Amino acid sequence: MSAAGTDGPAGFAVGLCTVTFRSLDPAAVVDRAVGAGVEVLEWGGDVHVPEGDLGAARWAAHLSAAAGLGVAAYGSYLYLDEHLDRRLGPVLDTTVALGAPAVRVWCPDLTDEGAGWSALVDAAARAVTAADAAGVVVYLEFHGGTATAEVSDVVRLLDAVPGLRTGWQPPYWAPRSLAEELADVRRLADRLLHVDVYAWTPDGLRHPLSVEHDAWAARFGAAWAATGAARDVGLRPAALVEFVPDDDPEVLEREVASLRRALGRRPGPLSASGR
Repeated sequence: MSAAGTDGPAGFAVGLCTVTFRSLDPAAVVDRAVGAGVEVLEWGGDVHVPEGDLGAARWAAHLSAAAGLGVAAYGSYLYLDEHLDRRLGPVLDTTVALGAPAVRVWCPDLTDEGAGWSALVDAAARAVTAADAAGVVVYLEFHGGTATAEVSDVVRLLDAVPGLRTGWQPPYWAPRSLAEELADVRRLADRLLHVDVYAWTPDGLRHPLSVEHDAWAARFGAAWAATGAARDVGLRPAALVEFVPDDDPEVLEREVASLRRALGRRPGPLSASGR
């Protein structure tokens, strides 16, 4: 049975966010990923594939395919704000040129809860409608300093906008106990797509993933159950290594091996499919 057909956390694609290695060019990122046993990439929109640069997107798509890597998503820096209508078209064009089935978007930090929330819901709905026409799924960045810094607000926005999905990561900006994290993930109720994977302390110090093996095994169990809707429509959820200790490419193989163990996967790559 392929990893994609596995029933359980081992079905997550083993992935990498390319922002982890902003100092490397796209070809070097791909080489490192292949050497470490990565299966899919989330290509970042800040350095490697800038929004609107269709040439860069096609080059990243070519490099990925030639190396047998899938593209899990376009990690855009598109905000659901007053600039959405100007930026949404180029971002979706870039996503399509990259061959990504999904695009990550961000929420602004709301200062006017009433009017601001209504505008956010409207912007998210417009983004989902436009992306759907392009054959792309939209998912939220769950992150501090945004309107979706707490899972309760993520759920509130997901409830308001059918078809919208979300990512998840341990909230280093507002640490929770493992039990609270697992409860939060369960609240996403089948609308989770990808998970960013790291081991950080609240002060931002990065540790090897192996120090949180048991925690990550538990997180993946809860997260897998929350990805059912994505899997039902042919999307493959990914566990994406992000921001390794010291930004050191030399530790990627070690970190990916730790990720595989937490997923219950064998040491070597099992699949290069991002879907």
